[in-house]
Amino acid sequence: MELAHDRRGSGPPLVLLHGIGHHRHGWRPVLDLLAERHDVIAVDLPGFGDSPPLPYGTPYNAETLGRAVREFWTGLGLSRPHVAGNSLGGYIALDLASSADVRTAVALSPIGFWSRSEHVYARTVLRLLRQATRMGGLSALAADTAEGRALAMGLLVAHPQRLSREAVVAAATAMRECVGFEETLESMAWVAPPAPPQVPVTIAWGDRDRLLPRRQAVRAARWAGQRALLLRGCGHLPMSDDPELVARVILEGGAREGSR
Repeated sequence: MELAHDRRGSGPPLVLLHGIGHHRHGWRPVLDLLAERHDVIAVDLPGFGDSPPLPYGTPYNAETLGRAVREFWTGLGLSRPHVAGNSLGGYIALDLASSADVRTAVALSPIGFWSRSEHVYARTVLRLLRQATRMGGLSALAADTAEGRALAMGLLVAHPQRLSREAVVAAATAMRECVGFEETLESMAWVAPPAPPQVPVTIAWGDRDRLLPRRQAVRAARWAGQRALLLRGCGHLPMSDDPELVARVILEGGAREGSR
């Protein structure tokens, strides 16, 4: 399946996966840093960003989205790349690690490690954000001031004032227009952790994550059989809050190949 993507750099391939309602451009703050050591491919998942939807009749869930990404990188001539993902993309990265379809996986605040109340809260917030974009509540006007950026993005990043107007508008547009949102959200009615990983994985969590609170990192660490890293001063989209820190975590995670 052909997917919209940005590609730069050289070295071992590294595929970047975004979360529900987001898009590949969320990785822009770290692309150049990662491209110093990797052939980096930031992908729009099917039905999100600029990518086409899944074929008619194909359900939207972590499994089908992950399969589409595998087909995409196979079409590029890649085999078992490194992968890093955020939120839903983080879960997909860990699921790919469970089937050994990747060399290593880095997951930033992945879904699937929530309690039932935390799960209901996350789905409610995501649905409200989606409704706000569709009703104009996260408009270009909101992005024109620091207060507006805080209102639009404060639940997702720890430092919304650091975002450019263009980044806020693009994020709102991606949330508003993604055709895969509703069905993907419904598929998250209850997502349990994947099977145990078969390759090295790294899990990192923003200590100021307001969508998936940091206590979920404890459950994720237990699943992985290792400590989860805390990203100081970062929210649910840590790429925007501290690009250097996030790039370092991803690069160090990729360097763990063969350590398992």
